[in-house]
Amino acid sequence: MLRLTFTLVALAATLGACGIGPGLTGNDTGGIINWTREHQMVAPQWAAQHCAGYGKVARITSVHARYGQYISFECTFPRYRL
Repeated sequence: MLRLTFTLVALAATLGACGIGPGLTGNDTGGIINWTREHQMVAPQWAAQHCAGYGKVARITSVHARYGQYISFECTFPRYRL
């Protein structure tokens, strides 16, 4: 299971630069991930790697836990504490 997760995350990182990965579509402001049980487990990592390509951090904004629905996220600039 760990090997599968690592493979999926690596594949998402590879395709994240173009904004479209396996089940992930997005741009510099955020994106969506097709909902499946497997995708829900790795969605935070996929979103984080996608947003990191734009120098931003990911925040999951909604999860519609049904097949055919989506997990949405936004990419925002990190907040720095002074």
